[in-house]
Amino acid sequence: MPENNAITVSGLTKYIKSKLESDIHLQNVSVMGEISNLTIHRTGHLYFAIKDEFAVLNAVMFKGAASALAFKPQNGMKIIATGKISVFEPSGRYQIIVSSMSVDGIGDLYVAYEMLKTKLQKEGLFDASHKLPIPKIPSVIGVITSPTGAAVRDIINVLGRRFPFSKVVIYPSLVQGEDAAPQMIKALEYFENSRCADVVIIGRGGGSIEDLWAFNDESLARTIYNMTIPIISAVGHEIDFTICDFVADLRAPTPSAAAEMAVPDTSELLSKFENVNKKMHLVLQRKIDFLKQKYLSLKGSRIFIDKQFFTERYQLLLDHITEKLISTTEIKLDKCCSEFKAAAVKLDALSPLKIMSRGYLIGQDASGNIIKSTSSVSSGDCINLRLCDGSIDCTVNSVFEEENDG
Repeated sequence: MPENNAITVSGLTKYIKSKLESDIHLQNVSVMGEISNLTIHRTGHLYFAIKDEFAVLNAVMFKGAASALAFKPQNGMKIIATGKISVFEPSGRYQIIVSSMSVDGIGDLYVAYEMLKTKLQKEGLFDASHKLPIPKIPSVIGVITSPTGAAVRDIINVLGRRFPFSKVVIYPSLVQGEDAAPQMIKALEYFENSRCADVVIIGRGGGSIEDLWAFNDESLARTIYNMTIPIISAVGHEIDFTICDFVADLRAPTPSAAAEMAVPDTSELLSKFENVNKKMHLVLQRKIDFLKQKYLSLKGSRIFIDKQFFTERYQLLLDHITEKLISTTEIKLDKCCSEFKAAAVKLDALSPLKIMSRGYLIGQDASGNIIKSTSSVSSGDCINLRLCDGSIDCTVNSVFEEENDG
């Protein structure tokens, strides 16, 4: 029989749970440790343990809180989990219900950045073999940036100073905040579909990792990768690197540097043209001097003394060609005559008239059919006998058939 002061297991568990959940210090507590036994449920909930070298604490993070994480939790990752302590009654174990979580010692955004960078690098989005060359002298430069920032002014100033012959098309876009990446993707799609630019600069001035975070957007990176127009990424300062920098065809340390990379320097081009012009003049002068020397070396020779030198030379050549042509034609004609005579002899030997000249004739009935047998005619039939020099019409008086022996 149980004693009067005994309590059920479930009753005790409920009592402990109420005590823990009523402690204000346990309703918002941060715990530091290492993730282990991580399970991502099909519902989106996370079940795991937080451990250190001396103890283990069960933890659960429900879907709503888990979906807000900027990184993907993994076993062995050192984290700081914030939440409230509770008791899971069926097992009687206490646990922490995590409402937020960050990587210990590293910012969440940095972890998300490194994870996306590793993912896209493995997929080949950063491969040099896929990068497009920047045109040496573009006619139109597209620019995607904030219309009010310092970057757009720097880009326009540098382009105008270095190469004022190029046209600049600016597509204004947000470069910070949640709506920035979708707007920049829309701008890229505009340039891709309209084909109105030879190269596109996308970027903004410097800032914190939070300020530059739109340029770490995965969809933006994939859009840049699929572009058929060369893209120059110019985000932040020289020390700043974003996913956009890695996937673009060319990375510029600053927006001003991007403008310098996009177009040639007019003064440098003029200098090159001047050097080419000088080289062309030098080559032509050398050619003229060479021909002049050749002329002087030939001056006084028969070419200039005897005006008939060229005509006599080519007259001899023409006579030689004419004689060769006549000779070849005569040989060909003799061969053709011989072949013709041989063919005529063969044809004459096979001619029926040749045979008939030896006393043979051809008989035809009234219908013009050749008579080949005595059975083809009868007494009284009219027939025609053709000789080598004419024909005779006859009437058959009688028909005699030769009997074959045996």
